[in-house]
Amino acid sequence: MTYQEKAIHYFTSGYNCCQAVLLAFHQELNLDKELALRLASSMGGGMGGMREVCGAVSGMFLVAGMKQGYTKPHDPPTKKAHYQLIQQMAEEFKKETGSIICRNLLGQEEASKAPAQERTEAYYKKRPCAELCGLAAKIAAKYLGFE
Repeated sequence: MTYQEKAIHYFTSGYNCCQAVLLAFHQELNLDKELALRLASSMGGGMGGMREVCGAVSGMFLVAGMKQGYTKPHDPPTKKAHYQLIQQMAEEFKKETGSIICRNLLGQEEASKAPAQERTEAYYKKRPCAELCGLAAKIAAKYLGFE
Protein backbone atom coordinates (compact mmCIF):
# COMPACT_ATOMS: atom_id res chain seq x y z
CA MET A 1 0.00 0.00 0.00
CA THR A 2 1.35 3.48 -0.86
CA TYR A 3 1.60 6.24 1.74
CA GLN A 4 -1.21 7.99 -0.07
CA GLU A 5 -3.41 4.91 0.22
CA LYS A 6 -2.46 4.43 3.87
CA ALA A 7 -3.44 8.01 4.74
CA ILE A 8 -6.79 7.65 2.97
CA HIS A 9 -7.37 4.33 4.75
CA TYR A 10 -6.63 5.81 8.17
CA PHE A 11 -8.89 8.80 7.55
CA THR A 12 -11.78 6.66 6.35
CA SER A 13 -11.24 4.43 9.39
CA GLY A 14 -12.14 7.39 11.62
CA TYR A 15 -8.84 9.08 12.45
CA ASN A 16 -8.64 12.83 11.97
CA CYS A 17 -6.79 14.25 8.96
CA CYS A 18 -3.55 15.01 10.80
CA GLN A 19 -3.54 11.61 12.49
CA ALA A 20 -4.16 9.87 9.18
CA VAL A 21 -1.13 11.45 7.52
CA LEU A 22 1.22 10.93 10.46
CA LEU A 23 0.08 7.33 10.91
CA ALA A 24 0.88 6.59 7.28
CA PHE A 25 4.57 7.09 8.18
CA HIS A 26 4.78 6.20 11.85
CA GLN A 27 6.60 2.89 11.37
CA GLU A 28 9.26 4.35 9.08
CA LEU A 29 9.77 7.17 11.59
CA ASN A 30 10.06 4.70 14.49
CA LEU A 31 7.20 6.58 16.11
CA ASP A 32 4.95 4.70 18.50
CA LYS A 33 1.42 4.58 17.08
CA GLU A 34 -0.24 5.82 20.27
CA LEU A 35 2.23 8.68 20.58
CA ALA A 36 1.64 9.60 16.93
CA LEU A 37 -2.11 9.66 17.53
CA ARG A 38 -1.74 11.86 20.59
CA LEU A 39 0.68 14.28 18.86
CA ALA A 40 -1.68 14.73 15.93
CA SER A 41 -4.99 14.66 17.83
CA SER A 42 -5.26 18.42 18.37
CA MET A 43 -4.75 19.38 14.73
CA GLY A 44 -7.74 17.71 13.12
CA GLY A 45 -10.45 19.90 11.63
CA GLY A 46 -7.98 22.68 10.94
CA MET A 47 -6.62 22.91 14.49
CA GLY A 48 -9.24 21.57 16.85
CA GLY A 49 -12.19 22.16 14.53
CA MET A 50 -11.41 25.87 14.05
CA ARG A 51 -10.97 25.36 10.28
CA GLU A 52 -7.55 27.03 10.20
CA VAL A 53 -4.50 25.17 8.73
CA CYS A 54 -5.65 21.89 7.18
CA GLY A 55 -4.92 18.95 9.46
CA ALA A 56 -3.54 16.93 6.54
CA VAL A 57 -1.02 19.71 5.94
CA SER A 58 -0.14 19.77 9.64
CA GLY A 59 0.41 16.01 9.47
CA MET A 60 2.66 16.46 6.45
CA PHE A 61 4.69 19.00 8.42
CA LEU A 62 4.93 16.69 11.43
CA VAL A 63 6.30 13.94 9.20
CA ALA A 64 8.88 16.39 7.82
CA GLY A 65 9.90 17.42 11.32
CA MET A 66 10.25 13.83 12.46
CA LYS A 67 12.29 12.90 9.39
CA GLN A 68 14.44 16.01 8.89
CA GLY A 69 13.65 18.53 11.61
CA TYR A 70 16.28 20.60 13.37
CA THR A 71 17.08 20.20 17.08
CA LYS A 72 19.68 22.81 17.91
CA PRO A 73 18.36 26.27 18.85
CA HIS A 74 21.38 28.07 17.39
CA ASP A 75 21.70 26.49 13.94
CA PRO A 76 20.29 29.07 11.50
CA PRO A 77 21.35 27.26 8.29
CA THR A 78 19.57 24.03 9.29
CA LYS A 79 16.49 25.92 10.46
CA LYS A 80 16.42 27.92 7.22
CA ALA A 81 16.72 24.76 5.11
CA HIS A 82 13.92 23.08 7.06
CA TYR A 83 11.60 26.05 6.70
CA GLN A 84 12.32 26.14 2.97
CA LEU A 85 11.33 22.47 2.75
CA ILE A 86 8.09 23.16 4.63
CA GLN A 87 7.32 26.10 2.34
CA GLN A 88 7.96 24.00 -0.78
CA MET A 89 5.68 21.25 0.46
CA ALA A 90 2.97 23.78 1.32
CA GLU A 91 3.31 25.39 -2.09
CA GLU A 92 2.86 22.06 -3.85
CA PHE A 93 -0.23 21.33 -1.76
CA LYS A 94 -1.60 24.82 -2.59
CA LYS A 95 -0.83 24.32 -6.27
CA GLU A 96 -3.02 21.21 -6.26
CA THR A 97 -5.81 22.52 -4.04
CA GLY A 98 -5.70 26.31 -4.00
CA SER A 99 -5.13 26.63 -0.26
CA ILE A 100 -3.72 25.08 2.91
CA ILE A 101 -6.58 26.51 5.00
CA CYS A 102 -9.26 24.02 6.03
CA ARG A 103 -12.25 26.34 5.67
CA ASN A 104 -11.17 27.35 2.16
CA LEU A 105 -10.75 23.71 1.16
CA LEU A 106 -14.25 23.01 2.50
CA GLY A 107 -15.76 26.05 0.79
CA GLN A 108 -16.59 27.82 4.05
CA GLU A 109 -16.46 31.58 4.47
CA GLU A 110 -15.32 31.93 8.05
CA ALA A 111 -13.43 30.05 10.71
CA SER A 112 -15.57 28.18 13.20
CA LYS A 113 -15.39 26.20 16.35
CA ALA A 114 -17.17 23.21 14.91
CA PRO A 115 -17.52 20.10 17.02
CA ALA A 116 -16.30 16.87 15.51
CA GLN A 117 -18.92 15.49 13.18
CA GLU A 118 -20.15 11.94 13.01
CA ARG A 119 -18.54 10.11 10.11
CA THR A 120 -21.34 8.88 7.90
CA GLU A 121 -21.46 7.97 4.23
CA ALA A 122 -22.89 11.45 3.53
CA TYR A 123 -20.01 13.05 5.46
CA TYR A 124 -17.42 11.31 3.28
CA LYS A 125 -19.28 12.20 0.08
CA LYS A 126 -19.43 15.93 0.79
CA ARG A 127 -15.87 16.38 2.05
CA PRO A 128 -12.57 16.22 0.17
CA CYS A 129 -10.69 15.33 3.36
CA ALA A 130 -9.74 11.74 2.50
CA GLU A 131 -8.24 12.86 -0.81
CA LEU A 132 -6.45 15.75 0.91
CA CYS A 133 -4.90 13.29 3.38
CA GLY A 134 -3.74 11.20 0.45
CA LEU A 135 -2.28 14.23 -1.30
CA ALA A 136 -0.41 15.36 1.83
CA ALA A 137 1.05 11.87 2.27
CA LYS A 138 2.05 11.74 -1.40
CA ILE A 139 3.85 15.09 -1.13
CA ALA A 140 5.57 14.08 2.10
CA ALA A 141 6.77 10.82 0.53
CA LYS A 142 8.13 12.68 -2.49
CA TYR A 143 9.97 15.44 -0.62
CA LEU A 144 11.27 13.28 2.21
CA GLY A 145 12.53 10.35 0.19
CA PHE A 146 9.97 7.75 1.28
CA GLU A 147 9.04 6.79 -2.31
